[in-house]
Amino acid sequence: MVNQKIAIVTDSSANIPKEAVSGLPIHVIPVWLIWDDEHLRDGVDIDPPTFYKRLRESKTLPTTSQPSIGEFIEFFAALAGDYDVIVAVLVSSKMSGTVASALAAKEQLPALPIRVVDSLAGSMGTGFVVLEAARAAAAGKSVDEVVAAAESMIPKLHFLFAVDTLEYMRRSGRISGAKALFGTALSIKPLLQFQDGTIQPHSQVRTKRKALSMLLEVAEEMLKGKAMAEAAVIDIDTEEEGDVFSGQVKERFGIDEILRGAVSPVVGAIVGPGAIGLAFYAEE
Repeated sequence: MVNQKIAIVTDSSANIPKEAVSGLPIHVIPVWLIWDDEHLRDGVDIDPPTFYKRLRESKTLPTTSQPSIGEFIEFFAALAGDYDVIVAVLVSSKMSGTVASALAAKEQLPALPIRVVDSLAGSMGTGFVVLEAARAAAAGKSVDEVVAAAESMIPKLHFLFAVDTLEYMRRSGRISGAKALFGTALSIKPLLQFQDGTIQPHSQVRTKRKALSMLLEVAEEMLKGKAMAEAAVIDIDTEEEGDVFSGQVKERFGIDEILRGAVSPVVGAIVGPGAIGLAFYAEE
């Protein structure tokens, strides 16, 4: 079918900066935060500044939950009035049940063409896959070409981040107790990476400054002599430090524009305050 109108759907954990989304057919379904007796929609009922202020002061930690099958059905059905096809690019299935919910909803909407792409990443790792799909859709590509564009981005992406502690990930079940020890002994600051859809330890250093310095070195190794095509620097409640690190990325890799943004509350609940991440991919 020619000239199909294609909607790109993602979940709120991607939290793509507004300037990058402008003019693109991207629609966001919120993930849930459960905090004490409250059920909060990420980015709707609570924003990053409010969330991180509460996180630092609270004696309890929130948990997260993917959108339900029913919520996906309602969300997809609402888009059907304006679009011919939906391509959902979502957080890694190895980290969340969001992909499973979307696939179950698709089965219950047989008349609506829906394609689901597992980004095998999170935050702006997912975000760059979403942007690639949305740019292809905006350029008038077919649904097969849009899906192919998204899937071709997945193996190109690198996402590294330095955290103050692994305690949040341990308590959320995203990293094992044994791996959490990697970052707690002797005040070690761990450097982590997304690998095959999960968060894995990469290396360990004594200070945050050294962790960020190592992050830059690892990024250069991953580029294998190629130029950095696009990059995003994200931070969890440490904007000033994130801005400084963004300047270091620009200087080191000669890239003029870097997407900057705060991590969504659902990701912040898992990773914890103080983390800084770099998502990027190389030019062809």
